[in-house]
Formats: sequence, C-alpha cells, structure tokens
Amino acid sequence: MFGWGKKPAKKEWKVNEKDPLVTKVIDEPPKDRHDSYEDIAHDNHQEVYDKVVKHFQNTELYPIAEGDCPKEKYLPLNDHEKLWLSKQCFLRYLRACNWNESDTIKRITNSIAWRREFGIAGGEFDKVTADLVAIENETGKHQIFGFDNSNRPCLMLYTGRQNTKASDRQIQLLIYMIERCIEFMPQGQDKLCLCVDFKKYPEASIYDPIVPPVSIGKSILYILQYHYPERLGGALFINIPSLVNIFLKICWPFVDPYTKQKCKFDEPFKNFIDLNQLPVNYGGEVNYEYVHDDYWEDFIAKSEIKRKQMLENYNKLGSQIGLCEWELRNGI
Repeated sequence: MFGWGKKPAKKEWKVNEKDPLVTKVIDEPPKDRHDSYEDIAHDNHQEVYDKVVKHFQNTELYPIAEGDCPKEKYLPLNDHEKLWLSKQCFLRYLRACNWNESDTIKRITNSIAWRREFGIAGGEFDKVTADLVAIENETGKHQIFGFDNSNRPCLMLYTGRQNTKASDRQIQLLIYMIERCIEFMPQGQDKLCLCVDFKKYPEASIYDPIVPPVSIGKSILYILQYHYPERLGGALFINIPSLVNIFLKICWPFVDPYTKQKCKFDEPFKNFIDLNQLPVNYGGEVNYEYVHDDYWEDFIAKSEIKRKQMLENYNKLGSQIGLCEWELRNGI
C-alpha cells in the first residue's frame, strides 16, 4: 500500500560475513589422493568383455530413439559416443548386468538410443545445453562443488531453492549436471557423490518446495539406475521433512539393493566430505555462497575445458571405442 514492497526473506544459508566469499566451483580434488579403476578380475569375464566390445566394433548403425525406431533412421556413432564407450563404460554395464553378454549389449544399445533421444549424445544429438538449462539454475538448485573423502565430485541438490514450476526442463537440468559431474571426475574415479539438502532457503526460492509425483520419482530413478549404472558412489540426504520421508518410503522398494547400501539419511555432510571441500553452511571451511553469474560462467568454462581435453586425448589414442578412461582423463 505504501510501496515499501515485501519484507526481505530471512537468509538461511550461512557464511562468515567478515571473510571473502568463494563463488566459483572447486574442480580439483586434494592432491594427495589417488584412485584406480576396478578392472577385470576373472578370465571368463575377460572373454565376455571381449565379445561385447567386438559387437559394438562390428555394428555400424544404432537407433536414435528408444522403443520402436525404424531401421532406416539408425545412424553410426559419432566421436562423442565412441569416447563415451570407453573400457570402463563397458565394465560398468557388464557388472550391472552380472556379466551377461546379451543383456549388456541390449542395455548399452538402449542407452545409446536414450542419450540420442534425450539430447546428450554430442554432435547433432547435443540438445540439452548450458543455454537451455541456465534459467533453471539461477537460484542454484543444482551445484557441483568439492569432492568427498573418496575423491568423488559432489553433486549438490537443493529442493528449497526452487525457482521454476515442474517441467521437463527440470529433469534436463538434472541430467545435464550429472553429465558435467562425470566430466569433473579425476583420473581413476568413475563415481559421484549425490548430496541432497531438503531445507528451504527462502532467500533463493521463488516457489515452495513440493514433493514430486511418484511417477516422476520412479522415472528419474529408472534413468539413473538403467542408463548410469555404477555411477553413484554415495547418496547423502539431510533436513528431510515428513512429506519427503513418506515419498522416499514409497519409492524405496524400486531402488536396487546395490544403491540402497550407498544411501545415508540425516548424517552430516562433514562425516563424508573434508572440511576444506565443504561450505561453511555445513560446518566446513569454504566460505562459499552460490552467486549465479559468478558460478555458472566459471562452471561452464571449466567443464568445456575438460570436455575438450578428453576429446583431444581420444583423438590422440586412435579415435575408437574401448579406450581406457585413465588415458582419456589425462590432464583433466
């Protein structure tokens, strides 16, 4: 009535007001850590691996969409897809399929089709871009920041920083950030740590957080379990409200036993992440706050550098499928 506007929202995100702020992504793990990929342990597994790789070496055309895709629309793999089909990629799918040759071939083929249809397969299939999803992350509801105690990049999800209504673009943002998180993995690491904070941050929220429909929860769970096998190293959930707790219990039966073992509920992030990698808000030492213009530009630039480096390594190594991610990630 008097033109004074609304009372400013109470700030819930904690920083040390007297110290300089960190507003850009941490893209390198501590230097004193070293990882190695899980390799083939049994002779019979080597035989299955060789057969699966040979199938994809000898197959020229692949579907561009899941389901009934007409054969005349099949297309060959582009360089981004061949890079994705690394030795470790084959091994992740093989382990997820219990080393069954036909199941692994079917699942990888389905993932190739899904990645093309979704828009993350590179080249002409590169549709889910930074420009497309930037508006979804203006309040920082998804952030890649720091590394956990096992050298895994942390993907932070904030349901209480909601700035848009439910849409397909929200799912596109999630998948986009998972893809970028994979790029941030150092040599020897192929898993991420998912950190979900359900607290409402009113200073960074336009819409109240809502519990998604179970159908959407199941759809996202299917994507993560089927198309990103063995990518989840840990999942930490904190500040869980009662409604979300009910939602999680409904979805819990659809979570595979392997994933369930990796979930921790309402345990402090600092139990799993070094203080020098963790924001002050969680009891860490990094005086971090999300400032979209600072974070997003820096984050996109760093991810593009990593992606370009991997493609250069791929070309130097022969531009073929089945390359080792240790060599592909050299210089990352």
